[in-house]
Amino acid sequence: MSTSTAAQLAMSVNYATLAVLALWQFVPWARTQPLINALWPLLAIHTARTIALQLYSAQADGLDISDSVRNQIVWGDQVGAVLALLTLVALWVRPPVVKFLGWVLVTATVIDLGNALVQGIRHDLLSDVTDVSWLILTFYVPLLWVSIALVAWLLATRHRELGTARLQEGAK
Repeated sequence: MSTSTAAQLAMSVNYATLAVLALWQFVPWARTQPLINALWPLLAIHTARTIALQLYSAQADGLDISDSVRNQIVWGDQVGAVLALLTLVALWVRPPVVKFLGWVLVTATVIDLGNALVQGIRHDLLSDVTDVSWLILTFYVPLLWVSIALVAWLLATRHRELGTARLQEGAK
């Protein structure tokens, strides 16, 4: 099996697994929680997007990726990580701002991940990635897509709860 085929298989299985977990476990749980309690674990996932900085190491170790593509991926993810952190902080100190920051995060993430997808296909990165880069593309990227879809769902369907909401003690 080629590395590209293995990566595509792993991504497909991971997307399917995450979708099942989201629909059977997260969505029913989230419906029983205040909105900000349901949002925080999804936002926390995005704070780890700093892991994209490892592309500098991967490139130094031989990953065939241009500086331009690397920088687009890395800096898009750094912006996403900062937005996720700001939105997490807003859950505690300024819940009315969460709606705005959340939608900025959703928009920036879709643009960033969409661009990374296009660049990855254009430059056939799945055939070249190994080690940590392979794990990021096959597991973490599907987790980012599924979690940002859940953030968008929560913001779209339960936005009225953000006015004066506070995290419940159990979620801190």
